[in-house]
Amino acid sequence: MSAFRSLSRAMVLGLLRDRTAVFFMLIFPLMFLALFGALFQDSGVPRSSVVQIGNVAVLDDMPEEQRAALGDALEVTRSGDRARAIEQVSDGDVDAVVWEEDGRVQLRYSAADAARAGTVQGLMQSIVQSANVEATGQEPAFTLTTDRVEDRSVKAIQFLTPGLLGWAVAMGASFMSAFTLVNWRKRRILRRLWLAPIKPSTVISARIGVSLALAFVQVAIFLAIATIPFYGLQLTGSWWLSIPLVACGTLAFMSIGLLIGAWANSDEAANGALQVVIMPMAFLSGSFFPTDEMPGWLNAISTVLPLKHLNEAMMDVLSRGESWGAALPVMGALLLFAAVVTAIAARLFRWDTA
Repeated sequence: MSAFRSLSRAMVLGLLRDRTAVFFMLIFPLMFLALFGALFQDSGVPRSSVVQIGNVAVLDDMPEEQRAALGDALEVTRSGDRARAIEQVSDGDVDAVVWEEDGRVQLRYSAADAARAGTVQGLMQSIVQSANVEATGQEPAFTLTTDRVEDRSVKAIQFLTPGLLGWAVAMGASFMSAFTLVNWRKRRILRRLWLAPIKPSTVISARIGVSLALAFVQVAIFLAIATIPFYGLQLTGSWWLSIPLVACGTLAFMSIGLLIGAWANSDEAANGALQVVIMPMAFLSGSFFPTDEMPGWLNAISTVLPLKHLNEAMMDVLSRGESWGAALPVMGALLLFAAVVTAIAARLFRWDTA
């Protein structure tokens, strides 16, 4: 235990003294969370904006309940200047302008944005049809019954937090293990440990313990920042499963760091190899943006990346209300990945420089 504590303390102090490492493993990912969380805070489905000129009966006589329900999708503002309102539509400031003339509802919109044009046309068509049904006093031949389903979509912060946290864990675990191995080999510390009466399991346990401690600190800081009211992350009931998921992810990415650390002879070589592995993996795994629109061949590549599965499982337990069913298979796959890659790293491991 004395050797374990001494080695753990040396690893922690080595990390804290390296300000560059602290920045890239803790502060840099948090900067992305703070920036993206603020930029995409209100990135929900936008309301269509319509300028109403004068009196429009289908809008003015709308029941309050229907008006309140429509308010989530349609924002109506009044104006007395039709020419100015049409100019606003042309400039893209509003989606449409509507007025009533000789009993006809006139709608003008811009075709520059087909999605918005289709939305505002559909909304106004529905309003006019409802008004026609009420005016005739007859029951409609067909009615539509609606109900809500469970919302599995996620707001920006619900997507960004699991993805950026997974990336931060991957960076911290892989870079720490690789640089520790390279630096200790260059300084002949590994050789001294080999000759010292210290078991290899003690050295490995200390490395794992420090890496897990860093990962749990990352989880605590990320969730503390993301759940403040400004960002508004809503944790689901099984959010605590992110802790064992992060632990398994840490071991998986530690194994990548050990593999690169066993191969590299210098800090520069280790850093270059890690950047080539971790950064493309982060982009392909959805840490920064959804991967749904990626080409099929890129999606196929992403399915074999451990970070992809870690991110998906983290989103399931943090944002989508999933539980053990989503976490356990990923945890098992990450541990299997860690075992295989660590075995390969052990074959390449050298106590001293070649």
